[in-house]
This record gives sequence, structure tokens and C-alpha cells, in this order.
Amino acid sequence: MAHVEHVLAVVAVSSLEASRPWYTKLFGREPDNNPMTTLIEWQITDNGWVQVTEDPTRAGHSLLNLAVSDLAEGVREIRELGIDPGEIIDANKGVRLCPLTDPDNNQITLVGNFRVKY
Repeated sequence: MAHVEHVLAVVAVSSLEASRPWYTKLFGREPDNNPMTTLIEWQITDNGWVQVTEDPTRAGHSLLNLAVSDLAEGVREIRELGIDPGEIIDANKGVRLCPLTDPDNNQITLVGNFRVKY
């Protein structure tokens, strides 16, 4: 296989028009790219992208984990934006998780204390 240069996480939504404001709020800015009428994208790391695509058949079944540098701060910011996250839970080996759901009930999890090796 050729060298992988970017990772693209895909979240399926029932309506791009309805979901765009929620994801714009979550990422704190408008999408970085709109390559098709049914797809918008945010570049969230140097080589990591989140694609939100209109796909009513798959909507509500996506999982997206976002490892953040400071979970408590991330949750505070999310609340200030008007997004209602779940409770922070202790997972394993010091990792902490905070679940949220988008308008289609896709599960987005903020991950604190993520490490490459455990």
C-alpha cells in the first residue's frame, strides 16, 4: 500500500443543512472545505480531517473520538457553546471520556489523557 498521508473520519448525517451549524459550533469555525454538495470537512490536526456527509441511511450510527489536550477545559468550552455533553467518566489507565451526541444521535466522545502507548 502507498504511504497514508491523511486520516479522514466520516460522520453520516441525515441533513447536511441541519447538521452544519452543530458541527460549526463544535469545531468553533466554518468548515475548511466543501468538496461536494453532500460533504463538508474540517481539518482538525495537520493530517486529520472530520468529514460530515449527508447519508440518511447511515445517519445516527457514526462514532467519532476526539482526543483533546485538556478534557475538563474542552467540556467547559462545549457547554459554553450550548452543546450539552454527558458526564466525564474514568475509563482505563488514566483515560477519561466525555460523550456527546449530534442532532442525528451520532456519538462523539472527547478523550482526555490519550497516549500513543499505554
